[in-house]
Amino acid sequence: MKKIMKFMPVAALVAVASAGSAFAADLPKEGNYDFTSCGSGVINSIAFSKTQSAHSLEITGVVLSNPPGGMFDKGFFRCEGFIAQLDEKVAANYFCESIYPDGKTLSKFSSAADGTVVRELVAGTGKYEGMVSSGTVVTLAQSMVLKPGTIQTCTHQTGTYKLK
Repeated sequence: MKKIMKFMPVAALVAVASAGSAFAADLPKEGNYDFTSCGSGVINSIAFSKTQSAHSLEITGVVLSNPPGGMFDKGFFRCEGFIAQLDEKVAANYFCESIYPDGKTLSKFSSAADGTVVRELVAGTGKYEGMVSSGTVVTLAQSMVLKPGTIQTCTHQTGTYKLK
């Protein structure tokens, strides 16, 4: 379960890595982004054994750019995801919708063999149609379960973006 918990923050918060900003009109068409994202949600689990389990989750949250007013600032996101632990291997897949005043995005996130998270921008609307972005996700704190069936977490994300 500890291995699964390290992927849950990523599920919730990676969504915003491919979204836009309310202030994006004032930003260059391409550049770097840096933001903190926090969310909470519901998790359903099948704890089959100590080394085999499966979990579905839905997490919603908010993102704030560093510094304020940067790319991806003040967005809201919702992620639907799945995590499985089969012995020592963890597989994670999430789809996230991020919503901003000037458009929205749909992104797919999946775990790579080395445990990192890979993001693929699937679609965008408004200003974010045709957007390309990539970056890294670092969990700021271990995911917390304040009430059984729930999860809370925060991440720090950095990377690059390019608008159409």
